Amino acid sequence: MKLNLENYTDGFFEVNHINGFLPLKSPLAKLPSRYSEVQALIDEMPIKKADGTDGLLSKRGAIEKRVKALSNFKDHVKQEEDVFITQALFRAYSFLTSAYLLAPAHFNYIDTKKYGKAHTVLPSQIAEPFVIVSEKLDVYPFIDYHYAYSLGNYVKIDKTKGYEWENLGMAAKFSGMDDERGFIMLHVDINQHSPQLIGGIFDFLSSDDDNSVNKSLKKFLSAMKKINERRQIMWQASRWKHYNDFRVFIMGIKGNDEIFGDGVIYEGVSDKPVQYRGQTGAQDNIIPTADIFTGVIEYYPTNDLTKYLLDLRSYRPKCIQNFLSDIKNEMGDNRLFDNLKKSNNEEGLCLLFQILDEIYYFRNGHWQFVQKYIMANTKYAKATGGTPIISWIPNQITAVLNYMSDVIDLIPLDSNNIDRSSNLESLNKKKDLLTKQLQLLHGDNYKADEVFSLNKQMNLNDD
Repeated sequence: MKLNLENYTDGFFEVNHINGFLPLKSPLAKLPSRYSEVQALIDEMPIKKADGTDGLLSKRGAIEKRVKALSNFKDHVKQEEDVFITQALFRAYSFLTSAYLLAPAHFNYIDTKKYGKAHTVLPSQIAEPFVIVSEKLDVYPFIDYHYAYSLGNYVKIDKTKGYEWENLGMAAKFSGMDDERGFIMLHVDINQHSPQLIGGIFDFLSSDDDNSVNKSLKKFLSAMKKINERRQIMWQASRWKHYNDFRVFIMGIKGNDEIFGDGVIYEGVSDKPVQYRGQTGAQDNIIPTADIFTGVIEYYPTNDLTKYLLDLRSYRPKCIQNFLSDIKNEMGDNRLFDNLKKSNNEEGLCLLFQILDEIYYFRNGHWQFVQKYIMANTKYAKATGGTPIISWIPNQITAVLNYMSDVIDLIPLDSNNIDRSSNLESLNKKKDLLTKQLQLLHGDNYKADEVFSLNKQMNLNDD
């Protein structure tokens, strides 16, 4: 194994079989007192504040007025050396940036159910310190999944308990309502099983026989099953009809020219408009890791949607980028599949098929969320990351299903490890579901409820 664990930490994240993709310790819940002015704005910003009263984002023009009066802390943030303080500052300025820029679009949606235009100039009192802390973390100066909205934004309600979403609050928020908390904290919840996932990969890379290979695959499969079990709780954690209460604020600049036009000027930094992708669950690391380890990535079609997924790699912390890159190099061009074929490891092939099935269920579950949370709520055809909603997830589901077909072809009819006949029938049903859904979506006036109902008709729903 050639992995260099020192490349997988930045002091905030440390990717290994102990922490997984979660931070080394809980993020700071509040900024240090020297940034009390910024913290006060973060606390007062949500549509509903912690005390239940209306916050700044419930009032037109309120966030703009407060930002105009905000001090510029650029000289202070330059001096920060503690990575947890730097991360907390990045989170705060990320939220302020998105709240300020997208407030007009939010209020336009309230009035018309359509996203309106955003502000296209970010005031210097936010832009300048934001760029400084972003450079310290070596990430783009825009709200992201890792340091800002999700993995770096949880607060344990009871510090003696675990990472179940019910025990997690948000350090910073837009709506301030429970549906936002459930939606984003469930992502932290599922990542509590990422250490076992990574442990399975490390075990595989150090394995030297079929028995140790299969043991590593069982560990990986167990983690994926736990992840899927927790993922399904989204239907209870965050109600789909309330998704638009906060969705507009995680929209990115890139790919959303209807909202942002040519981009955003960061005042005091540059006169040239910039474009960054928005926060999206596609920035999570579980499925990309699974795709690389299993070899699903070798089945990705060559198109713009795949390019988008690969582009999202640059929106991850450098230490996680290094991990994904090294795993890809170690696994080569489908090392796992080739290993199992060459050794005639029937049990391993069956385990790989089951892992791929879990990857399918994760993606199809995500596809169902899109159908209910987004497509049923709005006809705006762009995801927060700037991709076409109705095509990018099916793009990857197709890759998984094609790979599953190749694997099951190598499993004997009389296998004692899985019921090949029932699994083949289930696989064909999954292919049929996607075909029928895409046929509906290619119609002029598709109905999201009809697309979603096909999941239930074919018993492939998880709500």
